Amino acid sequence: MEFYGIEKLSLVDFDQKISCTLFTSACNFRCPFCHNSSLVISNDAPSISKDAIYKYLKSRVGILDAVVITGGEPTLHPDLVDEIRKIKELGYLIKLDTNGTNPEMVKLLVNEHLVDFIAMDIKNSKEKYALTTGLKSLDLTKINETIEFLKEDHIPYEFRTTLINEYHAKEDIEKIGIWLKGARSYRLQRFIDNEYCIKHGLHEVNKSDAEEFLSIASKYINDVKLRSYD
Repeated sequence: MEFYGIEKLSLVDFDQKISCTLFTSACNFRCPFCHNSSLVISNDAPSISKDAIYKYLKSRVGILDAVVITGGEPTLHPDLVDEIRKIKELGYLIKLDTNGTNPEMVKLLVNEHLVDFIAMDIKNSKEKYALTTGLKSLDLTKINETIEFLKEDHIPYEFRTTLINEYHAKEDIEKIGIWLKGARSYRLQRFIDNEYCIKHGLHEVNKSDAEEFLSIASKYINDVKLRSYD
């Protein structure tokens, strides 16, 4: 596998950690609000030299705490395990961002102690999942399997939903809350449109509505917070 983007220093991608973020290409979703269209659709970004990446990571041992691997969808790549193992050998914590469609990979990484935190996107209520992922239809079996595995609390994790005015209403958040009931944590993220989104013209959920969404989700999940609304 190759990496097609790097953010050398991030204070926001892994809570309370100083991290480097690596971006993989390809995704099995086409979420209209995705910020990484060049990686998901056209994949016209040039790959980054692995030697350069590992040289940088070696030079930042003791300065950075963690490496965040995001995409695209990282779990589509069978050799993700090997790449994470190499990074872990340098002493870094690993956070994985995933859409949850590959529970086998998630379980392998957890069982091999290769990840320290997982953030899984919950796109919407079950009824609107395909719509929100830009697909005509979607079998949620694998996604539900990943949700249930994470809820077993093998490692720290969070579920998160990027709130889009055109896709999310109070009844959707209610249904998500019921679906995720008992989960460790849930984050409701502010959407920010930019030139890299797959679809333009979508709108954020305003803060007052987001706070109402938070109240709804909190009936089912103890730790619910808004992200990027400050």
